[in-house]
Amino acid sequence: MTMTDFGEILKNVGEFGRFQKSLVFMLCFLSFFNAFHMFGQVFMEISVPHHCNSSWILEISPNLTEEEQVNLTIPRNEHGSYEQCLMYTPVDWDIESIRRYGLNDTEDCRSGWVYDTSQQKSTLVTEFDLVCNRKEQTDICQSIYMLGILIGSVIFGPLGDRIGRRPVILISILLMFSFGFGAAFVEDFYVFMVLRCLVGFATAGILINNLVLVAEWVGPSQRAYATITGHVCFAVGLMVLAGMGYALRNWRLLQIACSAPSALLVFYIWLLPESPRWLLAKGKNEKAKELLQKAAHMNKRVLSEDVLQQLQEEKQTKSGNMIDLFRTPTLRKHTLIMCLVWFVNALVYYGLSLSVGNFGFDIYLTQLIFGAVEIPARLGSMFSVQFFGRKLSQAIYLLLGGTACLIIIAIPEKLSIVITVLAVIGKFATASSYSVCYIYAAELFPTVIRQNGVGLCSMTSRLAGIMAPLISILEKYHPAIPMAVYGSGPIIGGLLCFFLPETQGRDLQDHTFEDNDIPRSNGLPKSQLLSDSQTLHEGPDEKSTRL
Repeated sequence: MTMTDFGEILKNVGEFGRFQKSLVFMLCFLSFFNAFHMFGQVFMEISVPHHCNSSWILEISPNLTEEEQVNLTIPRNEHGSYEQCLMYTPVDWDIESIRRYGLNDTEDCRSGWVYDTSQQKSTLVTEFDLVCNRKEQTDICQSIYMLGILIGSVIFGPLGDRIGRRPVILISILLMFSFGFGAAFVEDFYVFMVLRCLVGFATAGILINNLVLVAEWVGPSQRAYATITGHVCFAVGLMVLAGMGYALRNWRLLQIACSAPSALLVFYIWLLPESPRWLLAKGKNEKAKELLQKAAHMNKRVLSEDVLQQLQEEKQTKSGNMIDLFRTPTLRKHTLIMCLVWFVNALVYYGLSLSVGNFGFDIYLTQLIFGAVEIPARLGSMFSVQFFGRKLSQAIYLLLGGTACLIIIAIPEKLSIVITVLAVIGKFATASSYSVCYIYAAELFPTVIRQNGVGLCSMTSRLAGIMAPLISILEKYHPAIPMAVYGSGPIIGGLLCFFLPETQGRDLQDHTFEDNDIPRSNGLPKSQLLSDSQTLHEGPDEKSTRL
């Protein structure tokens, strides 16, 4: 049975009836909770005022006030505030000599730090001393989480094809809950990093198979809207995360709050359906019939026996490979540009999202705004691609996001509201661009290598997610470097978009042609290049996002 045949049967079942709406509603919880894990660490690693522990002087004069102790033992920087990573070298003088002559020699903190816990009761920074020469550890930890997503994408994509979408989602939920909940009780930061990597690993299984399950149950006319619904729920999760971070100023409690809700999804064991397309591909026709009949009943449709008799095992046609993306000049150009678009888009999206506390404005309010702005961004992108086309929408969003980031460099730090407004504009543009690039890439690549094309693009975005937290480390060399990277990348990507073709209103390409429309040998059988002309007219198979 071909994919087109299944599309006809899905029309009889109902492309987006009560059954599919219930499925999308259930899977929205996964998108909602994923926001907690992806950006929850931002509120666990909030840095607080600190200085070296200089309790040595209390052995000389135990009656010193805290202010006197700091004033005598901690040097000041050029701005007049106390150094956070330096202290005066301890001496064995009496207190009068110290007060009279003062101390001059400095050294790195030798006995830990003292933290101001008036605003944050406990953070990763205060508990594991992630300051000074260990300051970069928090950014590295976030990169390792993104690395877990990349590894999980490579593993859970093929695993979903092998054992089914439903079991992979259930396994991923269990792993995400177990590792996330366990991370709240660790006593070593490196153990925390390992568990965060494993949470990212589990998150990938949910991200991929969530999209695939929606794509394989929902008809082509409503598939994009069902996918965007998940994106909107993710944005709502970002807004709720701001409230959770504000209410829970203890990182362990916040970690529990981010992980525990996943346990509520235990009802998925009984309610989450398998993909009928996958069942047919594996020859499990009877189970596929049962599911389709159940869906038709919920949708108040009648699925006749004649229609059910048409069900037969789907024939798996041979697809191309990654190398085929680079065999022809046109495909090579499209592939490289689209990979760059995905890379810079992800780099700016994650870069801005993870820098929510660096704009000089209240971190909780900024996070709330960042989440809220994604809702119109995601919804608006659906309309912009219809009115302005894919190419122009992609280019404009990237150029807008890059320009906003570059302008931030020129704004004085004291104008925190202006900087935050520009950051919000950048977040709006990159969130919109993210939704467009999924649509654009799926339409740009030919059918026989579409899965590999979008998969490669998705892999580059994961690599950008790994790099984004590390780029913020470059600010120690110059404060403008991270935002210069976030700004220049999208502008380059936006300009290169004009070298791509417009795909709006065009049939999905099924073959790998040169510009002169002459087929080129690309390692695929000629019969393969000329078959399946209607296969993907239902819309892009979301399995292509497995990487």
